[in-house]
Amino acid sequence: MNTTLLVFVILYLVGTLALGVWAGTRIKSTADFALAGRSLPLVMIITTTFATWFGAETVMGIPAKFVQGGLNAIVEDPFGAGTCLILVGMFFAARLYKMNLLTIGDFYRERFGKGVEVFCSVAIILSYLGWVAAQITALGLVFNVLSAGEISETTGMVVGTIAVLIYVVVGGFLAVAWTDFIQMIVLVIGLAVIAIFASDLAGGTGKVVEVATSANLFKFFPEPSFNEIMFFIAAAITMMLGSIPQQDVFQRVMSAKDADTASRGAMIGGFAYILFAFVPMFIVSAAVVVMGDSAMELAKNDYQKLLPSFIMTHMPLVMQILFFGALLSAIKSTSSATLLAPSTSFVENILRNLYPNMTDRQRLLSMRITIFLFSVMVLVYAIAMKGTSIYDLVSSAYQVTLVGAFVPLVMGLYWKRATTQGAVLSIVMGIVTWLLFFPQVTTWGESFPGQLAGLIAAFAGMLAGSLLPQLVPNHHNRAPHLA
Repeated sequence: MNTTLLVFVILYLVGTLALGVWAGTRIKSTADFALAGRSLPLVMIITTTFATWFGAETVMGIPAKFVQGGLNAIVEDPFGAGTCLILVGMFFAARLYKMNLLTIGDFYRERFGKGVEVFCSVAIILSYLGWVAAQITALGLVFNVLSAGEISETTGMVVGTIAVLIYVVVGGFLAVAWTDFIQMIVLVIGLAVIAIFASDLAGGTGKVVEVATSANLFKFFPEPSFNEIMFFIAAAITMMLGSIPQQDVFQRVMSAKDADTASRGAMIGGFAYILFAFVPMFIVSAAVVVMGDSAMELAKNDYQKLLPSFIMTHMPLVMQILFFGALLSAIKSTSSATLLAPSTSFVENILRNLYPNMTDRQRLLSMRITIFLFSVMVLVYAIAMKGTSIYDLVSSAYQVTLVGAFVPLVMGLYWKRATTQGAVLSIVMGIVTWLLFFPQVTTWGESFPGQLAGLIAAFAGMLAGSLLPQLVPNHHNRAPHLA
């Protein structure tokens, strides 16, 4: 076990905890806790949106998928995920910012009523299980690798969860925004330096690109067959559209100081994410050149350890410190965001419907208690799902919001004739159709992607429900600025 490296990692964790505690002293209300008082400048909106996406799967999942299947295998993330932020900045951020909402669930209530608010909020909250579990799994893996196996992955999950939980509970989104800012500096510098060092080990950038090209890794588009094209489109839109109605994305753009900052910050963050996601892909490609067949064997059998193993066995201590600092930055920034977001949605859009007379102080306390309870639930889920790939945990998380929450959001913002009945039918048809494509139910999913079928059904439900005679009372408090 490398004691020096482990000490540096612990000191880094303690430093972020201290920053979170400091931020906690500035929290005075639920708006401060959930949206940092809507005061963040452009640079912090960019770093916090970028940090939300740049998690464990970006550092360890995407690169291994890339060296096995090329760009075609990672259309969902980073391409779909980064495009999501760009679309949010272009079409959603300014309109939602002007509505002065605390959560994305508030939009569904304002536009379609409390029933749609609760259903969409439940779908959004459930979607976070897989995403947060992926980060917790990665934290366990980090401690296991750092301790040379002396700390089990399960113990590492528990320790990592506690470390993130403390500063999120104390400091809320203000702590998340500040730690994201620091952590993204560490991440960008750390991975950039490691990429340069890895290039030297592999014989230069040209050698790495040459090997990747000869393996046909830069092929992006699918084979020209109906089946291949449909599954390619489904993979692309899963995170591209399914991530738009997410509370963590909403929190980041809504915490901006004005609508223009919210829009520009999301778009720049999206472009930055797509571009910088190529850095860990390059490092792993260099690892394949240096390690040869052993790297590909790791990629196939235990891909999540490929990059950490390369760093630990072929790089000096200073590079190891930079890497694990960058990796922890990526994991902690994403896990903190994904703990805070569903907890905020639960209190604001579900608990407040049960207890409408809660004071601001009670809501703030409820958010902190919910974060703790959600953390425990996710930790149990992550331990139960141990062995599932980080990439798969993340990608599966967004299908439920894609088929259940995306259509009511986009049609509610952009179509004046969208009604409550249309939203209800959209949710029901989208989710039921999606479930019918599960392999446990039918074999339809083998020939057509279930999430794409669910999205098509959701649009059909919205159109039919809104244009047919209205049997469900319509909610008349329409969102402003409708096209």
